[in-house]
Formats: sequence, C-alpha cells, structure tokens
Amino acid sequence: MSAGLGGAGDIIGILAATIFVAAMLIWVERRMLAIWQDRLGPNRVGPLGLLQVMADMIKMFFKEDWIPPFADKLVFVLAPTIVFITMLTGFAVIPFAPGVGIIDFNFGLLYFLALSSLAVYSIVLAGYASNNKYSLLGALRAAAQTVSYEVFMGLSIMGVVMLAGTFNLREIVEAQRDGWFIVPQFAGFIIFLIAVIAESRRAPLDLPEAEQELVAGFHTEYSGMKFGMFFVGEYLAIILSSAMIVTLFFGGWLGPWLPPLLWFCLKTTVGILLFILLRGALPRPRYDQLMSFGWKVMLPVALLNLLVTGAVVLSLAG
Repeated sequence: MSAGLGGAGDIIGILAATIFVAAMLIWVERRMLAIWQDRLGPNRVGPLGLLQVMADMIKMFFKEDWIPPFADKLVFVLAPTIVFITMLTGFAVIPFAPGVGIIDFNFGLLYFLALSSLAVYSIVLAGYASNNKYSLLGALRAAAQTVSYEVFMGLSIMGVVMLAGTFNLREIVEAQRDGWFIVPQFAGFIIFLIAVIAESRRAPLDLPEAEQELVAGFHTEYSGMKFGMFFVGEYLAIILSSAMIVTLFFGGWLGPWLPPLLWFCLKTTVGILLFILLRGALPRPRYDQLMSFGWKVMLPVALLNLLVTGAVVLSLAG
C-alpha cells in the first residue's frame, strides 16, 4: 500500500529545493575544505564567494558540448541523464517531516536500495560509450565496487528493519521515539556509512575516477553540461545518503522544541558536512584494499550484527 503526501506543487518544490541545495554544495564543499585546511577558498565572486556556483554554471553552459567521434553517441548522451534522474527520484520516499514528502511507500527502503543499484548503469554506460581505455577501466571499477558494497549496504540496514518491523521509512522514524537506532545499531551505521560513500564514489573511495591513475575515469571524455550532470548527480547522492542515514539511525524529524522539518534539515546538514570532512581527511586506498576490506571485514561484521540483532529481538519477543 502507498499513499501520496504532496500535490504537484509540493513535488516541484521539494525537487527544486533539492537541486538548489545540490548546486550550493559546490560552494559549501570548497568553503568548508578551505576552512579545515587553513586557506581561503572561494571568496571573490559575490559576498563570501556565494556567486561562484553561478559562475561555474555559466562556464559549463558555454563550454563546447563535445562528443568524441569514436563514441557511441546515443549512449554517451544518455549516461549522465540516468544518474541525475535516479538520484533525484530517490527523494520521492524521503520522510522530511509528518505530512511532508512526495509519497509514502510501505517498501520505501527497498525502493531506495533499487535506485542506488540503478545508478551504476550510468557509470558503466558512460565508460562503455566513451570508447576510451581509461573510461572503461573506471566503469569496470565502479561496477565491481557498487555491486560489492550494495551487499553490505543491504545487510547493514536489516538490523534497523528488525527493530522497526517494517520497510516503511515513516514507520522506522516513528519507531525511534524511545531512542535513536544509532545506539543499538552502531555497527550497522558504520557499515552503511562506508557503503554509501563507496556507492556514491566519494573521496576517499572515488577509485572509479582516480585522477592519478585513470585521468578522470568514467567521465574522461565528458565536458560541458554532460559533465555538469555527473557533478550535480554526485552531490544529489550525498544529500540522499545523508537523508537516509538521518532517517534510519538518527530519528529523522524527531527532536525537542524545534519544528520537525528544521530538525530533519539540521541533522542532514551534519551528515553532509561529515561527507565533506572525510574527503579532506582520509587518503584514497588501493583498489584491491577496498575490495578486500569489503569482503573480508565488512561482510563478516554485517552478518554478525544481523545475527546478534535477530537473537536480541527474538529473546525480547519471547
């Protein structure tokens, strides 16, 4: 069963706000990294450099929209659209606050996992269509990395599903009124955090586009607004991942004194800043280290967490 929450105006408002925030994250990331690394960052275009985003957008609009003559043109154009659309439609099931959202699915969590899986098709198609060895290597890396870490992502949130007894994201939030799931599911939270970083290909796990090894990986041949769609798609993935972390582990909109929507936005902002801080703080591992860590460390820990959670839930139920 599913229920619509917002009309056409609400849907357009939520999606437009999400795209605006994703665009502004370009400035936020540069500014925060500059502060943490004791340098200035963007501070010339507009007050505090806020118009740097507009300058970047104008630059991308007027860049030559070049398609390599050796590329598969249709797939080359389609690839960046897929990642943009899949990340944007993921916000359909996010419970921003009571009565605020696009749709209420009983299987909202499965919907999120399905869309996160679809996003990798964009990367694979981009690498294949470019007809470039560096692009293809980046696409193969992305495929292996995403398929592997999807397993751990799914296992990490099964503990939350056991505690809440549902896949409905709004009911998962309501189940945390007596306490956030970060406490009993701390191991699941750490696994989920690492998995979403790997899925969104964010530094330090941005191996599909490691510039020291693969020029720019899967988007080596992209320029102009096609590259811009990959760029904004990455920031949409950060926002979506932070919103899911807040929903599953930090009580969603729940909190004292402040309005529920404000609580959700504040918690999501902290999650976004964590993503940015990790980029500036940690070095990139080798690809074999990343894959070995996933299958040799994260998989056993995720299964152990699932086993312990199941045992505790059954003992309490009995």
